Amino acid sequence: MQGPRPVVLSGPSGAGKSTLIKKLFKDYENIFGFSVSHTTRQPRPGEVNGKDYHFVTREEMKKEIDAGEFIEHAEFSGNMYGTSKGAVQAVQAKNQICILDIDIQGVKNIKKTELNPIYIFVQPPSIEVLEKRLRDRQTETEESLLKRLTAARIDLELSKEPGLFDMVIVNDDLEKAYSELKELLLK
Repeated sequence: MQGPRPVVLSGPSGAGKSTLIKKLFKDYENIFGFSVSHTTRQPRPGEVNGKDYHFVTREEMKKEIDAGEFIEHAEFSGNMYGTSKGAVQAVQAKNQICILDIDIQGVKNIKKTELNPIYIFVQPPSIEVLEKRLRDRQTETEESLLKRLTAARIDLELSKEPGLFDMVIVNDDLEKAYSELKELLLK
């Protein structure tokens, strides 16, 4: 894939990845572009097909995975998620830096490809802060929230693997975290 080197942002749900990405796009809309992932989950209120995610059926997604159309894919909470080659190429075709929001399982899969992105892990200051953020969203059932917290604990452990990430940003203060992200990406 030709074009500027992509950036992979990873981290637990509620760490602030989406907020950081939105700020980046607002401030630098012509420099960065978002790789719109595919998912089999139902849209949340306000989410737009083709903008937030490509919402597809399990059958459609499996067919594209089998055809080799995905850079990475994973299953979480009974739903499939993945990044297609086409999604990354669409951003690179505009000569923008492609931002990918990927879980750790996806990071490990991307490491096996020729994509060669910059890997950044965004983490909360603590599990307690993460739990508060997830509860404040009011988008999760208790069962779903507990699954996300369990997954977050695992992600935080896995993120310590040497060489997995080029940088770790602790998002305890949004402006400070955003500053660190900009400093890395705009140098």
